[in-house]
Amino acid sequence: MDEVSVVVEALAAGSAAGLKDTASSAVKDAYVTLRTLAVRRLKGRPHGNQVLAEHADDPEMWAAPLTEELAAVEASADPELLAAARALLMLTGKADRKPTKYHVEIKNSQGIYVGDGAIQTNYFGNPPGRRGRRSGHRRLGMARLADTKGGSR
Repeated sequence: MDEVSVVVEALAAGSAAGLKDTASSAVKDAYVTLRTLAVRRLKGRPHGNQVLAEHADDPEMWAAPLTEELAAVEASADPELLAAARALLMLTGKADRKPTKYHVEIKNSQGIYVGDGAIQTNYFGNPPGRRGRRSGHRRLGMARLADTKGGSR
């Protein structure tokens, strides 16, 4: 999705969320901030603010005209506007969750591999070919089992 479309989608999501009584104050504040930045960016355009106001009432119908207006004022070059749009999309749950190739959250794990086209070999416990503590515990456990049945080691 290009940057101007991100702004238009965020304005639509903020408008829809702002109309609900259940919208958090963070969502409402983020929408007001984004709208203020968009008004500032569209300043000087003959129909810019009118299109923005109409978009708030009917986002589907006015998405294309608003996209044209924002593209005309090079909104994609405004980092503050883009950051506000992305923040609002995150708050409303409408964000495109694929900004990078991988998003990994790992806790309490072993042998994790993230990436493309590599080979991974994992050894958990003792390395292969080494007798160590684990195998000794198994032998001890078997001997104790034999002792409980009346046998000897």
